[in-house]
Amino acid sequence: MELLQLHYFRKVARLQHLTQAARELHITQPALSQTIAKLEKELGVPLFSREGRRIRLNAYGKAFLEKVETALEALEEGRRIVADMAGLEKGVVSLDATFIPHFPEVLDDFRREHPEVAFRISQAPSKAAKEALLMSGRIDFCISCEPVLQPGVCNRPVSSEEIVLTVPAGHPFAGRGQIGLREAAGEPFIAFKREHRFRETTDELCRDAGFSPNIVCEADESGMILDLIRSGLGVALLPESVAGRDGAVCAVRILAPVARRTYYLTWKENRYLSRAATAFRDFVLGRFSEFQVSSR
Repeated sequence: MELLQLHYFRKVARLQHLTQAARELHITQPALSQTIAKLEKELGVPLFSREGRRIRLNAYGKAFLEKVETALEALEEGRRIVADMAGLEKGVVSLDATFIPHFPEVLDDFRREHPEVAFRISQAPSKAAKEALLMSGRIDFCISCEPVLQPGVCNRPVSSEEIVLTVPAGHPFAGRGQIGLREAAGEPFIAFKREHRFRETTDELCRDAGFSPNIVCEADESGMILDLIRSGLGVALLPESVAGRDGAVCAVRILAPVARRTYYLTWKENRYLSRAATAFRDFVLGRFSEFQVSSR
């Protein structure tokens, strides 16, 4: 059994499509098919059920994939350890990050102290995708507004901010510094789409305030929501750091219910962290060492 076979098997298992897998692996489909067939012959069982051009993992394949993932992750971790010890890498920190206030400044300050370190930053489209990146070992850290509740995972709070009611400049609420959210029950609301994690937070806030918001428009990103607020279409619940970037709208503090979200730095406790990743973690935690979590 060869290492290349395992890499090819994992790619096919993830995509469950030979043509697409061959394309991503930059090999011909016949060569890929032969590699998988050879692996199955060595194991003595088929790993896939064939359905024309589509293939699906069978029970043998699912059991084997679980161990292959573990083995390849362990080998990659071993490579990182050796490279780190030998100084073959200048240092790369990989993380998936939700936007948090002042994070660009934190990165800039860290880079001033460690100019040899580079970053690979992604933004997963969902909580599940973010967790998958972390648990599979493809990233060192994730930064998000929700802890990852998995065994062997460490979640440390690093920042928090208020969620504010954001209204057009001429709105009756614009002249008020703060309100109870229930006062906005009759307002037309603009919200993120349901698949957006922040939407769950705002829906919960409205429920806690005792009403279901009249949502007149949904959008994918905060810039569009701010544009719609400026046009007078409605109001929205937004993180203070987002609402405060636009001088044409007004951010009104919410007295009740408590409207605040906490951001976490998360990593796997048993995953090897390079010297660069360890330095970054310690820097971030040190930067926010006086931070106190405000529990809801």
